[in-house]
Amino acid sequence: KGLLKTREERLVVLDDDPTGTQTVHGVPVLTTWDVPALTAELMSSPVFYVLTNSRSLPTNQAQALAREIGENLNAAEQQSGRGFSVVSRSDSTLRGHYPAETDALDKALGGGFDGTVLLPFFEEGGRLTLNDIHYVAQGEQLVPAAQTEFAKDASFGFKHSRLQNYVEEKTGGAVKAQDVVSITLEDLRVNGPPAVIARLESLPKGGVAVVNSVSYRDQEVFVAGLLSAEALGKRYIYRTAASFVRIRAGIAARPLLEPEELRGPGSHGGLIVVGSYVPKSTEQLNLLLERPDLSPVELDVNALLEAGPAAEATRAAAAVNEALTAGQDVVLYTSRTLRTGGNQEDNLRIGRTVSNALCTVVQGL
Repeated sequence: KGLLKTREERLVVLDDDPTGTQTVHGVPVLTTWDVPALTAELMSSPVFYVLTNSRSLPTNQAQALAREIGENLNAAEQQSGRGFSVVSRSDSTLRGHYPAETDALDKALGGGFDGTVLLPFFEEGGRLTLNDIHYVAQGEQLVPAAQTEFAKDASFGFKHSRLQNYVEEKTGGAVKAQDVVSITLEDLRVNGPPAVIARLESLPKGGVAVVNSVSYRDQEVFVAGLLSAEALGKRYIYRTAASFVRIRAGIAARPLLEPEELRGPGSHGGLIVVGSYVPKSTEQLNLLLERPDLSPVELDVNALLEAGPAAEATRAAAAVNEALTAGQDVVLYTSRTLRTGGNQEDNLRIGRTVSNALCTVVQGL
């Protein structure tokens, strides 16, 4: 906390997917990134999110978007007089446009960064890094990330759980595994922030540091060292999962929302939207659908892709509206059979069609 109080710059979190805010509260989330909006937020908020949803875009469009936001942030900094640090928030299971987005941000923000910090720890989801291996908790087991369904993602698949090898894989060999600096649990738990500073200072210019972490306490020690290194003049781009933001921004923990906090005034029902198709989401959805007090509405992906999205979205919106007006809680969910295309661009296009249809239904409430 003391280190954070000495910092005047803002923390800007570029979120490539709508789920990145799940570890914070009381934080503004922008869905636009024009210079006036960014300027206003730099002047008024110590931390804020910009929802880019770039994981739904092809790589070249994601890079163009990162460049645009980076350039707009530079202009907003000039107008507001407020400096900033940037988090490129992405998935805790290593899916996303890495290093395309961080490379584009580096250039757009004027370069000169001392390196990128890769930190996929997400305690709430059981995504932990130990001995440089990134794990995903499945029940009582920790499974290396490359052995999970996430690594088979049609758009962002990968082969390596060891983060150094993951970096080499994703950079196409531009960054060799042996050149990636590891900040170990021993560094954090035995030697503390001074060890973090030393590791970061050993990073070759523009290099990559990976961070081991299995608890929020590990994050606190790392951030203490990181802030101290930056106070000495170092600059880093952060490529992290959700848990890092709460610690770096100094946001206090709070209990999970209680059911009564989710109920607004009036007699209408509430809406739950489930678009994710991964097996974990399907397990959660199946449990939800066992509740007799919920009205289920399925959005048929085959109908969206084959008959056109307008008719299917209109049908689903009518069903949702009818149930909500009757005071029923509704779960709107996509059909569970995954549709894929012939390449990454086709897969992303299918994903955008589905997500746009979900948004159309919500807009029609």
